[in-house]
Amino acid sequence: MSIINTASTTRADLPSLDLMFPQELISPEVSAQLPSDLQIRPLASTDYKRGHLDVLSGLSVVNDLGEVAWVNQFHAMRATPGAYFSIVILDKANDKIIGVGTVFVERKFLRGLGSVGHVEDIAVDKNYQGKKLGLRIIQALTHISESSGCYKTILNCNDTNIPFYEKCGYVKKENEMVFFKHFS
Repeated sequence: MSIINTASTTRADLPSLDLMFPQELISPEVSAQLPSDLQIRPLASTDYKRGHLDVLSGLSVVNDLGEVAWVNQFHAMRATPGAYFSIVILDKANDKIIGVGTVFVERKFLRGLGSVGHVEDIAVDKNYQGKKLGLRIIQALTHISESSGCYKTILNCNDTNIPFYEKCGYVKKENEMVFFKHFS
């Protein structure tokens, strides 16, 4: 039986971390629903060492270009305030990332200069699946999107993941097309 947090993670709990965005943007309600041995927070500049890419590798091919390149990408994303919101779930006992996700905000000329949140790269370590951590990641990212003023939040997924996202409150709509650049 899991013990549930009764208080959300605060900035005071993250004293030395260089975060992508303020912790306060993560829903306290979502934080409170995690077991007490887990923590949800923004991606930190030191999360390469905590296995960020290891978790992402369960989702797709990851070309690990090394820590320096990873940190440079972190800083490039953070240099566009209000655009990129990457979050992690951390197992506090071993200081390892076990879940990840991102929402990025696209500014539009449509809908009165509105914005759309795009959910990307949702992954949970296989050893922690089945504990509603993916749901908590989606809830946290949707909250950030809504708090950022997005008029809708969208995501792409394969057919086998549609039931999961429907449980998260998303509905199937339209189709996706893709063009991959061919490298020689």
